[in-house]
Amino acid sequence: MRPEFFTRAGKGLALIVALVVAVPAGAEPQHGIAMYGHPALPPDFVSLPYANPDAPKGGRIVFGEPGGFDSLNPWILKGNAPWGLGLHTVETLMGRSIDEPFTLYGLLAESVETDDARSWVEFTLRPEARFSDGSPVTIEDVMWSYETLGTKGHPRYQTAWAKVARMEQTGERSVRFTFNAPDRELALLMGMRPVLKKAQWQGKDFAAGTLEVPVGSGPYVVEAFEPGRFIRFRRNPDWWGRDLGFNRGQNNFDEIRYDYFGDGDVVFQAFTAGETTSLRETNARKWQERYDFAAIRSGEVVKSEIPNQRPSGITGLVMNTRNPVFADWRVREAMILAFNFEFINQTLNGGIEPRITSYFSNSVLGMDHGPAAGKVAELLAPFAADLPPGTLEGYALPEGDAARAVDRGNLRKALKLFEEAGWTVQDGAMKDAGGKPFTFEIVLAAGATETQTIVDIYTEALKTIGITPRVTVVDSAQYTERTNTYAFDMAWYTRALSLSPGNEQMLYWGARGVTEPGSRNWMGMNSPAAEAMVAAMVESRSQEDFIAATQALDRVLTAGRYVIPVWFPKVSRIAHSARLHYPERIPLYGDWPGFQPETWWYED
Repeated sequence: MRPEFFTRAGKGLALIVALVVAVPAGAEPQHGIAMYGHPALPPDFVSLPYANPDAPKGGRIVFGEPGGFDSLNPWILKGNAPWGLGLHTVETLMGRSIDEPFTLYGLLAESVETDDARSWVEFTLRPEARFSDGSPVTIEDVMWSYETLGTKGHPRYQTAWAKVARMEQTGERSVRFTFNAPDRELALLMGMRPVLKKAQWQGKDFAAGTLEVPVGSGPYVVEAFEPGRFIRFRRNPDWWGRDLGFNRGQNNFDEIRYDYFGDGDVVFQAFTAGETTSLRETNARKWQERYDFAAIRSGEVVKSEIPNQRPSGITGLVMNTRNPVFADWRVREAMILAFNFEFINQTLNGGIEPRITSYFSNSVLGMDHGPAAGKVAELLAPFAADLPPGTLEGYALPEGDAARAVDRGNLRKALKLFEEAGWTVQDGAMKDAGGKPFTFEIVLAAGATETQTIVDIYTEALKTIGITPRVTVVDSAQYTERTNTYAFDMAWYTRALSLSPGNEQMLYWGARGVTEPGSRNWMGMNSPAAEAMVAAMVESRSQEDFIAATQALDRVLTAGRYVIPVWFPKVSRIAHSARLHYPERIPLYGDWPGFQPETWWYED
């Protein structure tokens, strides 16, 4: 019997986790590969279960985005590329199903092969695969892409590449990667790198920003763009992969367009004026109160709520521990205590949204909030002496007062922690023993009006204990540059997390990111315990061990008190033209890359 991670129970899509031991795939070509067990779909599947194979082709979808872009190379650290460029125009060897925790099916590759230990993986290209200019996708393109991304690309590609001992062509259309470390996820990660056209980049500096349109093999090509204003994609009628089972029912629009505006309020105004046709709303109160304009009342625009079964991830104000003022966990706990979540949530959301209680909350991967037990405790035990308080004993966020902007009880607790860390209020200002003020800068992206409101409420509360942060608002390009180089003390941080966390976690939390620009380790944490938990996750051979390692990592991150968390939506809220449709079957991940616009279509 094929082991499954999840089964569905009715329309609620209830999540049931089975703790199963992985069934290793034999060393023979397969149509797909799963992190544990077998792919859910057979080799001859007609379409992904959340796609409509009969969806009509045609029409357009238009999105509004705050900010802008200044590069058309999304695979490097430099510059700010438009959202969707890589997703729409470039393909990978394998495609990910967002209806399974971590399963890939053949895309550019017709087959994947690996051994029981997953010490190597081999892919065989489809002979019909073509770039948009009609030239064939070759093994030479694959090997050049992987090496270039691994050595010159964004840091997110480099961790996995460092574990590749050897890359070799094993046939006319086959390439094999042999690994130098025990890591079962690598066999899947090697299937997810973008494949670029080598000839386009000959004699050019790949790591430099560029406005040259990339040549890809994907369903769309860039038809027109103006930096910072818009980019328009046109469906390629000659796309080689349109009849693959993985693609059937997807990529249905003739045109996909992204228009850029100054801030989120202007994005909303553009939508109400009919300039754009789809808008994600992240604020629950606004969803209830603002969406009553004429197009809604007439039925021209509809409101859709898309459920999901993925972890909450982390969203909130991150403290950069590279700044000595945030190096002490007691200071970070005090900053969390000063943040009256209940009042802010009530003010902005009507108290509707639940708080993020840990990085993997809302899922089986999330930590228990009592003392660590079983395998979780065993994994953390070697690091017990260096773990922040609460990691093993249990940690929970403080509760505030929804009726008052300032929670005096929590502020008293915060002042005590500040004092223990060497800070006291002197002449109305928080200072150290030498009289140096406690000061820091909060960096925000222009146009993030809700975030600015949160920060305004928070800074007013901080003033009551003698702390007056400097708030700096910068444009999107500057924000990207400053966060990539960690040139901030506090910033707004969002990290979506999946049901199959793995090697990418080292990019998020690994010590290398303390000094290396472009990692997702904005907090600057250097935790051997966190790195050990990530290693245990990727080396796990059973779902039970994987869950334990992830729950242990969740404890290290949460008790580290690096982020002042806010809320997460249990549904995605999308307002859209009534002419835009999506399948009845919602994937496990809900509104996730691969859902909109990929599975949507236009129909009167």
